[in-house]
Amino acid sequence: MRLYACQHCGQHVYFENVRCVRCGHTLGFLPDRMEVSALEGTAQGLWRALASPEDAIYRACANSAQYEVCNWMIPERDPDPLCVSCRLNRTIPDLTVAGNQTLWQRLETQKRRLVYSLLRLDLPVQPRHRDPKGMAFDFLADPDPAFNEQQRVLTGHADGLITLNIAEADPAAREQMRKDMAEPYRTLLGHFRHESGHYYWDRLVRDREWLSDFRSLFGDETLDYRQALQRHHAEGPPRGWRERFVTAYASSHPWEDWAETWAHYLHIVDTLETARAFGVDVRLKGTGQQSMAKEHGFDPCSQTEFAPILENWLPLAFALNSLNRSMGHEDAYPFVLAPPAVEKLQLVHRIIRHQSVR
Repeated sequence: MRLYACQHCGQHVYFENVRCVRCGHTLGFLPDRMEVSALEGTAQGLWRALASPEDAIYRACANSAQYEVCNWMIPERDPDPLCVSCRLNRTIPDLTVAGNQTLWQRLETQKRRLVYSLLRLDLPVQPRHRDPKGMAFDFLADPDPAFNEQQRVLTGHADGLITLNIAEADPAAREQMRKDMAEPYRTLLGHFRHESGHYYWDRLVRDREWLSDFRSLFGDETLDYRQALQRHHAEGPPRGWRERFVTAYASSHPWEDWAETWAHYLHIVDTLETARAFGVDVRLKGTGQQSMAKEHGFDPCSQTEFAPILENWLPLAFALNSLNRSMGHEDAYPFVLAPPAVEKLQLVHRIIRHQSVR
């Protein structure tokens, strides 16, 4: 994530901000420019973007004006009432249910961070209602509290449709699920990144030139998926899984290994971009290792090779974990990247880079 500032007064602002706390200017994200911009209203009810040298004109996303759950803008010439992130939605939560609008807002906030990363990496981002190969999102709730356990909404992906149980947007519920599943790390953004990995496997790997490389590292994806997950949930990961996989769940099936690896790649690249934006310089004394040191031109999203990304990531992750421990929190990145997991990350990087230069 880049670092943004209000073009009117210079105040640093967050990606999610809708108003500058210093000068009061309305703020919005311009996906076509990948920029958070201060905005000035026009007589036609539109917005002039100060981040644009030409003072380009934009409209607010309909989900901003009607529900206050989005801060992304739409170029005036684009007839779609929804921004490039919100138009991916197929189903939103029932807003007549108390609390659902808050849960939806949290979901949209993290989904926009996912879409930002996908756009930065030049990956195809099209709604499924326009492109049969596109993606769509269903944000669904479990039925009545007396529901049958088999009716629970499961987070997952199928043929471009990503489904998320809106309970994941409740921190207390998500933490309970994390404990029940014995997971060291469970976040909304992590879910979005993981499920997007399944989608992009279909788009970039299935029946493509990368399939043999995928199988050589991740394994044979034709193995029965349902049986593999049942075995994983019944027996847990195999002994020594840390020597081959990025997470325990990644050991359940090659598709899950890919999705977990994809998610970690997005974790790494986005965090490195944020560190670069803040000028973070991590030096591990006595080891010769350093991260982001004097590398003002280092852009993780444009690296042709994965090695520089990893070289910058390892000391930064160590620093993040150490800072968290100093505050009494769990590690920010509680994972160890064994050599086979690094090879898989390298393949993800190669596939994304190949896609972006086409």
